[in-house]
Amino acid sequence: MSSSGPQMEAVSCAIVFLVIFVTIATSADIYLDWHVSLNFNINPVSANQPVITINGMFPGPLINATTNDYIHVNVFNDLDEPLLFTWNGIQQRQNSWQDGVSGTNCPIQPGTNWTYVFELKDQIGTFFYFPSISFLKAGGAFGPIRVNNRPVISVPFPKPDAEFDLLIGDWYNSSYKDIRSGLETMHVESPSWMLINGKGPYMNTLSKSYESFKVTQGKTYLLRISNVGTAWSFNFRIQNHRMLLVETEGSYVNQIDLNSLDIHVGQSYSVLVTADQNAADYYIVASPKMSNATLNHSLVGIAVLRYDNSTTQANGSLPSGPDPFDLEFSINQAKSIRWNLTAGAARPNPQGTFNVTNVTISQTFILEAATATIDRLSRYTVNNVSYLTPDTPLKLADHFSDESGIYKLDAYSKNTSNVNAVHDVFVASALHKEWTEIVVKNTLTTIDAWHLDGYSFFVVGLGEGEWKEESRSSYNLFDPVVRSTVQVFPGGWSAVYVYPDNPGMWNLRSQNLQSWYLGEELYVRVYDPNPNPAKEKPPPQNLLLCGKYQPSVPPPAPSVSPPPPQSPNAPSSKAYNLDTTRSQFAMITTVMCFLYIGLH
Repeated sequence: MSSSGPQMEAVSCAIVFLVIFVTIATSADIYLDWHVSLNFNINPVSANQPVITINGMFPGPLINATTNDYIHVNVFNDLDEPLLFTWNGIQQRQNSWQDGVSGTNCPIQPGTNWTYVFELKDQIGTFFYFPSISFLKAGGAFGPIRVNNRPVISVPFPKPDAEFDLLIGDWYNSSYKDIRSGLETMHVESPSWMLINGKGPYMNTLSKSYESFKVTQGKTYLLRISNVGTAWSFNFRIQNHRMLLVETEGSYVNQIDLNSLDIHVGQSYSVLVTADQNAADYYIVASPKMSNATLNHSLVGIAVLRYDNSTTQANGSLPSGPDPFDLEFSINQAKSIRWNLTAGAARPNPQGTFNVTNVTISQTFILEAATATIDRLSRYTVNNVSYLTPDTPLKLADHFSDESGIYKLDAYSKNTSNVNAVHDVFVASALHKEWTEIVVKNTLTTIDAWHLDGYSFFVVGLGEGEWKEESRSSYNLFDPVVRSTVQVFPGGWSAVYVYPDNPGMWNLRSQNLQSWYLGEELYVRVYDPNPNPAKEKPPPQNLLLCGKYQPSVPPPAPSVSPPPPQSPNAPSSKAYNLDTTRSQFAMITTVMCFLYIGLH
């Protein structure tokens, strides 16, 4: 009997070691060098315009990783203006320092480089990245992110024969710099093209090229689709083929058989498509919502699904979709997308282990998106506040406990509109580890889409008309889908629940680029007074300073790109090896555990 204590302690140590060892064994370090520059030769729609490329690629290179991998992205800014990248839907657990938006990071100056290092902690799914400041997204530099399941986690559908990334988004007919200048002088231009993987519509004489996907009859493919555009929601469909919806932004969903799928700006989905038709070519179509664009319009993206033994070009009419102005269709489809409660995702336990059936809401944000004229310029607002980007990132001021002159926490209401429209810094506090309800109301005439960095939220409700407290009776609290971007229909509202357990300074914004650029955003500060780095990581050693903390001597420009590491497990010449660090941590933890047993 007396030996049971030490035996149990030994078992506990073994379990601790096993957990740490499995984490190490199933994660890797991925090193990437990105050279970001302007290209004047791509011209996807034959217009003479600069395109922002990464390593000469448009769209940018794929980040193909697995749950808990560490990503190192060394960004060399060869543009003529500052640059930041954000990782749409990647939660940056305990690490808002890597979020890559104006409120968290100083920009990478022209002619310099900076390395992002972040972990894909407890996530799976389809995501994408893009430049987050200065309207640069309208010029390109976006690319796909795949976060694959660890082998020990079963996927709730058969392994597809192959996967395709589809980055679909609207595109302007002129330079993003000209569009940006126009916004600042009230000259507003709308995107006039829809690109699929950076290529114009099939059969359009102005398209320099078109996208095609080669398939084999009888095989099944996973299509990872993201709306990387700036303004237009679109409806996606494939001629004579049905789609099985399986995942959205890191959540497996109850599988739905679909003819077409609405995808709003900033959203990502995964669908399975089986090549079950006669060997031929078939149209792939992405047509804008809330638009009168005819099926031969440049704003209708068209690609080709090509069977590998096809001798027949795509023919006949383009597949028709729902009425683009039929909001009832869109709302009903959105409500039908629900969480798969029985599937495991990044962890083996079922998604339904975490639910909102009996949570207690501690605070409510009620945010109204609108427009207002401020200083004779038309701007977008949240609760009548148009966001003003300070020279000093909010996270930097927060770290130095010196917010004076940069922002004032909770200066504006989180649930009522300011009396007068103002152009100012809007930072709202969220209670750490207290459930929060966020209701977004859309007074605009277009479909909006809202995103929260650092989190996935439960989409519990959406509807038309004015949101009222009685609207809560219509919430789906049983199996609401969990995602990071939610659509808000014109004249309507959307409601989400979020659990603020990830300390940091997090951007809450419209994904519509013009709205975001002109002020439709705020920051949510989630604060945990415990300085334990397990709660929130300290700033990185390569932290950039700017604004109020501008260094006296600017950093030197890089001369050449550092050579890549010889293998995924070898240290980079300019970074320490996290695999080695984690292994050492496991060894130290295990030794301490058994020493403790020996002493007792």
